[in-house]
Order: sequence, then C-alpha cells, then structure tokens
Amino acid sequence: MTYETNHPDRRYLELLSRDYPNIEAVAAEIINLSALRSLPKGTEYFFSDLHGEYDSFLRLLRSASGMIKAKIDLIFEKSISSNDRNVLATLIYYPEREIKLLAQENELDDEWRRITIYRLLLVCEAVSAKYTRETVRSKMPGTHFDYILDELLNVTDDINRDYYFDEIISSILDTGIADEFITAVCSLIRSLTIDRLHIIGDIFDRGPRADKIMDELMTFDHIDVEWGNHDISWMGAASGNTTLIANVIRIALGYNSYDVLEDGYGLNLRPLSVFASEVYADDPCTRFYPHTLDDVVYDSVDLSLTAKMHKAIAVIQFKLEGQLLRRHPEYAMDDRRLFEKTDFRRGVIAIDGKEYDLCDKNFPTVDPDDPLKLTAQEAELVRILASSFHHSAKLNSHVKFLYARGSMYRCENGNLLYHGSIPMNEDGSFREVRLPFADGGGIYHGKELLDRIGKAVNRAYFGVFGSPEQTEACDFMWYLWCGPDSPLYGKDKMAFFERTLLPDEKALKAEHYTPYYSVNNSEEVCGRILAEFGLDPNRGHIINGHVPVLRADGQSPIKAGGRLFVIDGGISKAYQIKTGIAGYTLIYDSHSLRLAEHRPYNGMDANITPKVSVVEKMDRRVNVADTDYGAELVLRIAELRSLLAAYRDGTILEK
Repeated sequence: MTYETNHPDRRYLELLSRDYPNIEAVAAEIINLSALRSLPKGTEYFFSDLHGEYDSFLRLLRSASGMIKAKIDLIFEKSISSNDRNVLATLIYYPEREIKLLAQENELDDEWRRITIYRLLLVCEAVSAKYTRETVRSKMPGTHFDYILDELLNVTDDINRDYYFDEIISSILDTGIADEFITAVCSLIRSLTIDRLHIIGDIFDRGPRADKIMDELMTFDHIDVEWGNHDISWMGAASGNTTLIANVIRIALGYNSYDVLEDGYGLNLRPLSVFASEVYADDPCTRFYPHTLDDVVYDSVDLSLTAKMHKAIAVIQFKLEGQLLRRHPEYAMDDRRLFEKTDFRRGVIAIDGKEYDLCDKNFPTVDPDDPLKLTAQEAELVRILASSFHHSAKLNSHVKFLYARGSMYRCENGNLLYHGSIPMNEDGSFREVRLPFADGGGIYHGKELLDRIGKAVNRAYFGVFGSPEQTEACDFMWYLWCGPDSPLYGKDKMAFFERTLLPDEKALKAEHYTPYYSVNNSEEVCGRILAEFGLDPNRGHIINGHVPVLRADGQSPIKAGGRLFVIDGGISKAYQIKTGIAGYTLIYDSHSLRLAEHRPYNGMDANITPKVSVVEKMDRRVNVADTDYGAELVLRIAELRSLLAAYRDGTILEK
C-alpha cells in the first residue's frame, strides 16, 4: 500500500504516526484495543430533572444510586454487620466528612484505619474487575497515591497477597498519610462505579444550587447532557435574551433561591432590590411571596422584600415577553399576548369573551395606553442585569460546558435520549413544524427538526452578538422555553400570566400536553420514533424526563411495552408531594437495564436504599464490542493497521 505525498490518507497517517512512532507502538495499541473490545461494557447512569437539588443529586451520584452499597453487601454480607456495611458505604460517599466526624468523636485510630483500608481495597478490586489496568489508572484521582493503588490492585499470583497488603498498609500508617489514602481509594471506587453519565435535561431552577451540580458534572470525563427547557432558559439568558434573564431571576426569587444567583454566579441583585423597595414600598405583594423549600445560606433576604423583587421582575418579564411576541408574529402565539390586552384602568382582562378581575391591580410602572413600555428605571435595571449575566465568568463557564457536552438529543448504544418530546399529531404521525429562521427556516419534523433547532441554539450563544442571525436565534431560545411546538416544552401554553394575576380557576390555568404525551404509550409510535433516528424499533429504548411520574397515583415510568422510560420521578422537592418518591435512576450495565426508585432524602441518612428493579435482562452479557464505543474501536484498529502496513512497506518511516 502506497500513497502519494499529498494524499489525504497519507497526511492522516503521518499525523497518527506522531502518537505511534514505530511498529512496536502500533502493534501494542492494536492488541490493547482488541482486548478492550472483549471486556464487559461500562455502566451507564441516566438522571433527569435535577432542578438544582444539589444535596440529593450528590447523594445519588456518590452512592451510584445505591449500587455501591449493593456491592458492599455482596462482598461483606457474611463477614461484617449491617451497621458496619452502612458505615463503610457512607465513608465511600463522603470520606472527608466522615473522617472529620470520627476525629471529633475520638474514634479515629490506626486499628480503624487498617481495617478500613483493607475493606476499601476489597471493594475497589470488585468494582475494577471488568476494566483494563490502563482504564483503572485513567480513573485514579491524580494524586501521589496512584502508584500505590495500582500496585495494590494488581498483585500477581506468586506474591503472598495478605502479607503484601499488610506491609503496604503498615507503611501507609507509619508515614501518617492513611486518612488521605482512604479518601483517594473512596474517590477511585466512586469513579469506577459510573462509567458514563447521561443527564436528560433540566439541571436548573427551583432547587437551591444548580451551580454546584454543574461544578460536579464538570469533573466527569464521560458525560453528556440533553438540554431541557429550564437549561435552555439559562443558556438563553447567558446569550443575552433579556426576557429569559428576567425569567431565570423570577423563578429563583419565586423559590427563594438567592444562593444560586448571588453566591453561585455573582449576579448583582442590589439594583433590583433598591428598585423594588422604592416602587412597591407600600404594596404587600401577596401573590408574589416565594415558596420556601430551602433556607438561604449566604444572603438571607426578608420574605416581604423578596416578594417585592419577585413582583418587580415579573412585571418586567411580562413587558419583555409582550415585546418579543410583537416582534415575532410568526411564532403564532397571539393568544399569549395577555399583558398588553389587559385593561389596567379597570383592572380586568377579557379571555374568550369573558372578563376576569385581576387579583393584583397595583401596577405603578404600567402605562395603560402602552402596557409593554418599560419605564426609564426598568430599562436601566434590565441593562444592569444583562451586563451582570454577560460578565459572570462562572455562569459562562457552565453554559459553555452545556454547549460542549449538550445537544437536543443523543443516540447511544441503541438508546434515544431527549428531555421532553418529539412533536407529534394525534394519530401518532410526526408533526410538521415551521421554523422561523431567515436562513435555514422551513418545515421539518422528527430528527431533522431537532437537528435544525440544535444549530439555532448554538447560533444564539456563539453567533456574532447583535447580528440579525444571532438575535433571531437568541429570541427563539424563549420560544424553546415555552412555545407550543417546542420539543423541550410540550404544552399548548405556559400559564404564567394566569397563575400570577388571575383567580384560582383551574380551567384558566390549565396547561394541556401536546399529542406526544397521549400517543407515547404506543409501541408502534415509539418504534416509529426510534426508526426516525436510525435505531432498532424492536430493541431500542427512548429515555426522557420532563413530565413527573406520579407514582403516588399509580403511574409507571415504563411505557410502550418497555420501549420508553420516563425518569422524572421528583428529585426536586417541589414535585415530591405529587410523585410520592424522590427521583429515578436508570442504570444500564453489561447484564441488564435497572430502574432505581429513590425515597426522599432528609440530609441525615446517607444509606436510604432505593428500590431497584430489573426492567430488561440482556440475552447475554454485553461487551464493549457490542457498543457504539466498540464500533469506534473497530475503526481505530483499522486505521492503526493501515499505519502498520505503511511502516512495513516504507511509505511512512518509523521515528
């Protein structure tokens, strides 16, 4: 095999030769990759709708949704007590905290350390068994203990294992580094337990610390995010959409989540506080008191002031939404232009021919003749808030991560992942949706619709700021947040106006799901969706969230004969009264698909064991060769074989 000097394949092989400079290096990598394909696939974890619940999510993540405890029980069930197994599990989840507590209680001695290290090494051996030595090394915590861990996990048969362990553990104790070593082993166990992490949307809003969740997610190498409408809202805010800036602030204030705004992202709420105090000084703002699901830790604000700030930003959002809809009649959302249609002189709104009195009639910043016009103070406040979002380094770092690891959907290992829905008609056919873009607009459905939307989402943040294309895409981010044909929203309307200003009449506030949610229990429809995305309709699965599964009402997360899993089970405290549980984790290992159903977490008992059920058992153990990654390795091996041939015939010279 020979190539011309400028042949593309030769240029690629020349680049590849930089990593594999000779025949021996190429041959060794071919052997390594071939061996890797024969190993069992790593375990994938699927989470959805985290909604800022950092403590609960961290517990699920660090416990591998109860799988670490299950592994401990399997190893030690006959040798140590249930209480000791619980203590060991909690140590693995939170080593720094537990070691500190033991020290305070004077229970930290070398005997405890010796026994604990030995037990941790047994757990580490068990969870690392299906990985190559190189893979285990790559998951090590990157400390000076990596070499010791590598040695301890790879004791050869000709060495007295117990004696070897005792000698190394004694040295660790003698040198006074046992506590740090224990922390490193715990970190490695956690890292080995979760091979791939899938987040099926809605990281943000309602809960107190979405920023901390993002910090944790960014420590994972193998992770993807399928955007939810709450993520899109924050991404749009970071892109400069002032309507969504008002939206994310309003939701945070509505749940008393100052910490994520001020401590998390350093956003300047002082001007909003001053403005609200002045404009609504004598207004009780009764309808705007926040839900207090969590305590503010860093900057507690009086609830009456929070209510005033909440009302101030809500009124601004009403105005900005109305302006956006006025700019975009192509969104076909005239029925949502309620604020500008309100008679503020009389304090009424006519909907479907019937008049309703507003529950709150004090709007000092609203011009009855031009309700959507911002006052000079409001306009300046919006400018300040937009600048604060633009200059938040932490927020933009997180948003860039969402773009780098995120998408509208993902196909992996026969599974189709998306947050909300695929626009459908009532007969189960794909709905044709017109996208309102000057370039690339048109009518699309299914996969191509989501692909086109994904490009617009990227253009909103990475386009030339202020250009017509970027502005158009940035406005469209609001439509994705709440538009009736948005795959991320999936309802006919968002009744923000009705919930805020109208009486408690259910018919007014009802938000009706789009047809997807009435046809998605059909195996035929789910098969059609899987086929649309190039997956096997008889073996593939759809995994999404967005709509909480009301287990308390007998609903099941498994639909369409096992073709669809809806894994929003209520990690968010705001939903747990309705769902009756505290979230789901879908777990896909080499043997089966399992569903973990979690109970509410009170912050005390870290070993609340989830209810785990096998929902599909594999016909045979799934190896890496059976996965998408295995297919990539086949291509990689073929490329390396081409390089090997080029070395052998002299087309490319060894280095």
